[in-house]
This record gives sequence, structure tokens and C-alpha cells, in this order.
Amino acid sequence: MVFIIFTKNLEVMTLKEIMTQLEVMGSEQTRKVLGKHGAREPFFGVKVADLKLIVKRVKKNHDLAVQLYDTGNSDAMYLAGLISEPVKMSKEQLHNWADNAYWYLINEYTLAWVTSESRYGWELANEWISSDSESLQAAGWATLASLVAVKNDEDLELTALSELLDYTVKNLHNAGNRVRYAMNGFIIASGAYVESLNKKAKEAAAIVGKVNVEMGGTACKVPLATDYIKKVEDRGRVGKKRKTAIC
Repeated sequence: MVFIIFTKNLEVMTLKEIMTQLEVMGSEQTRKVLGKHGAREPFFGVKVADLKLIVKRVKKNHDLAVQLYDTGNSDAMYLAGLISEPVKMSKEQLHNWADNAYWYLINEYTLAWVTSESRYGWELANEWISSDSESLQAAGWATLASLVAVKNDEDLELTALSELLDYTVKNLHNAGNRVRYAMNGFIIASGAYVESLNKKAKEAAAIVGKVNVEMGGTACKVPLATDYIKKVEDRGRVGKKRKTAIC
């Protein structure tokens, strides 16, 4: 059971108050699950649904998001992404977030979401996919997937994205573990959110086929890109953008 600490004007909660709230919300069961996937100390084991209870009261707060992320606490870092204001993020702050995004819930989701909606999404995504770090590579591909999901097609580098699809076909299966997952996600996003890339993404998905990723000994599976794109087509949703990458 989660007990919410209600204070006067929760929208101006301090960092200390939020960290206390996160500790109350944490559970040993969730800690075990997150630990299997890669979370390490410090973290309390807070469900995303419970983090969003705090978001409803705090709203968007750039300064507080930066403070939360800097704690190094995985729950706080994820919450930071949910309340962040990406347009206020400097390139230096995004680099700092990237340097400290030590597992996939942070680097492929929190970091990728925020970067994609910042002023530096395309630039940093391309920088990261060329990095020697598998963590940064995964963050870069995940950022690209978020970019195509939220940016209007006229604001995307469509020729470069098409070339990146070619790159995934040639290199995905030889990439690092989580990099494979993120590249597969990029293929799916390209086929689902960019109508002009739908055909090419489907071709890439068919060539790539099943993607094997070690998921920390859990039952989680890698989505089959061909099937996922087809589901989007069947719903008549190809090219329909998301309002925000952050969720």
C-alpha cells in the first residue's frame, strides 16, 4: 500500500520532501524487479504509476528536475524526466545526464525523451550513436525514435533518417545488447510515425527479423518490428505523431 504525504502546496515541494515521499512509496517487490533489469543503489523501488502521483502535484519544474537527477537515485532520476522542461535543458546538462544514465530505464527512456524534445535532439542523437559507449549508443538510437515520434516530418532530416535505416539493416545484429533493442525501436518508430519512411522501415524490419536481447533473466521480450508496424497500419495510425515523448 502506498501512503501519500500531502503537504500544503505540494507544487513547491523541496527536494528533501520529494525524496522522503519516494522512500515512503518504495517497495521491496519493485526493488527486486528493477534490480533484475539493472537498477542499482541508491533507489527505493517506486512504481512509475506512483511517481506520476507526484507529477500531478509538482507539475513541470526544470530546476527541481535537475536536482532530482543529480541525486543519482534511480527513482528520482526517472521522476526528473517526468517533470523536466526539455526546452530549458542546456547541452551541458544533457551531457551530464547522459554521463550518469547508468541503466536502460534512464538512458533509453528518461534521457532519450528529454533530449528529443530539447533544442539539441538531432545533434546529440547523432553524436551518441557514434560513441564508443554502448550506453550512449542506445541512448542515441532511442532519442532518434522519440524524435520521429514527436517532430513534424518537415522538421526531420528525412534523407539522413533513411540512411540510418540502411545502417540498422547492416549493423543491428552486431551491435551491443541494449543497442540492438534501441535500434529495433528506431525501425519501429520510423515505420509508425513517418509515413514517407513506412515502406523502407518495413523492408528493414523484414530483413532484420527477430532481435535477440538479454533482458536480465526476465520474461520481457523484444517487439518484432514487422508485427508492431503492421498493428499501427491496421489501426490507421501511420504518421500520427505523439504530443510528447515523455511518459
